[in-house]
Amino acid sequence: MTKRPEPKQKNPSAGLSAGLFGELSAPSEADHQRTRERVSHRVQGQPRVLEPNRSQIELRASDLESLLGEDHRARLVWGYVERQDLGRLLDAIKARGATPGRRAIDPRILFALWLYAVLDGVASGRELARLTREHDAYRWICGGVAVNYHALNDFRGANDALMDEVLSDNVAALAAVGAITLERVAQDGMRVRADAGAASFRRQARLEEHQAEARELVQTLKAQAQADPGAASRRAQAARLRAAQQREQRIADALARLPEMAAAKRRNGDKAEDARASSTDADASNMKMGDGGFRPAYNVQFATDCAAQVIVGVDTVTAGSDMAQLAPMVGQVEQRLGQAPEQWLVDGGFPAHAQLDAVADKTEVYAPVPRPKPRKGKDKDEPPAPGSEFEPKPGDSEAVAQWRQRMNSDAAREIYKDRAATAECVNAQARNRGLLRMPVRGLAKVRCVVKLYALAHNLMRMACLAPQLIGWGIGTRAIAATAA
Repeated sequence: MTKRPEPKQKNPSAGLSAGLFGELSAPSEADHQRTRERVSHRVQGQPRVLEPNRSQIELRASDLESLLGEDHRARLVWGYVERQDLGRLLDAIKARGATPGRRAIDPRILFALWLYAVLDGVASGRELARLTREHDAYRWICGGVAVNYHALNDFRGANDALMDEVLSDNVAALAAVGAITLERVAQDGMRVRADAGAASFRRQARLEEHQAEARELVQTLKAQAQADPGAASRRAQAARLRAAQQREQRIADALARLPEMAAAKRRNGDKAEDARASSTDADASNMKMGDGGFRPAYNVQFATDCAAQVIVGVDTVTAGSDMAQLAPMVGQVEQRLGQAPEQWLVDGGFPAHAQLDAVADKTEVYAPVPRPKPRKGKDKDEPPAPGSEFEPKPGDSEAVAQWRQRMNSDAAREIYKDRAATAECVNAQARNRGLLRMPVRGLAKVRCVVKLYALAHNLMRMACLAPQLIGWGIGTRAIAATAA
């Protein structure tokens, strides 16, 4: 009996593979290896990595001196401050020898902090105090001395005379080494917004009402403090009393300035009864700003040497017009340097005839001559003849006639081009450093702030023109610091 051959068993997946996955290539050894690795990773668990932990406290062994490079601008500022005479501030310190009392902060630290802050665009005392704890440059200037914002603000607002002396000494030193020639000086005014609102201006009757309310509040707070002197909120009561007293004083200052505002109204032909003063900053005045609007502001005056771009005169006035600011500034520069410049460049808002007469024997004024108004004719207004503004007018003094004749020449027009290149550049740099709104109130404190900006500007110019005056090396080191 013959056996039948057993039928070959077919692979059940063979036909399926040939039908469905026939076009796919068989997995390679590398694919199998990757599969085995993935399985192995799942079995072993999650990967271990070093993750950032930014809340961990670190103790670093480093000195402040190593935080800044040799050409850092903070070193430039400190080298400048070290060479200034701050004797009047040191003489006022009461903590001496074995006398009891807390040590005072070195005035050089406060002065250097504010100079560096101005160059850095920082105008707030609280912000500056924060930077002394967090920023390496400010920490380096402090050198481990703790500084609070009260000390910083008090220093900035109470040293007008000191800053004026430092400015005079620095300008005289630059003139002594030939960096300033005083051949040509440009003066310009800049309106800076005051720290007061337009709604704070009130007439006399309203100010007197607010003054009575402030006095009543002060008396009430004093009575409360006397009735319960040991209360837990003693510090808060003292703060409220101090704030009420300051408000009462500001209102009193506004009432004291009302006669000056009324006199200005009369000169302009307005009613004196409409005079108003600010109960926030009594020295602020409503001035026409660059955009054409009127806001509380101060008129900041800079006089700058055209060749060296060094500020040689600075002032702050409460009048919105520049018409009476020419002669005082010429006198200030003459007092600082012992001589007046040969040529004085101003814009059309300065050359009042009385001012030209006052400085005629000191300097030559270069300013645009205004064109006369059209004359009334029979049928219509007759335009003025070309060049008629340069002809002497009836009643002109000799100085005014010479000014008209001087400006009618190509040489004078060429000289006058230096005014915008000098004065507008200085104003723009002050704006870029934050002189947009006054951080203080009151004319005395505002003048301190403006002189601080002038000193910071001159410091950078000194580093370029005469770095040896502040112990700064000539070359790439000075250039790097001034460009920073």
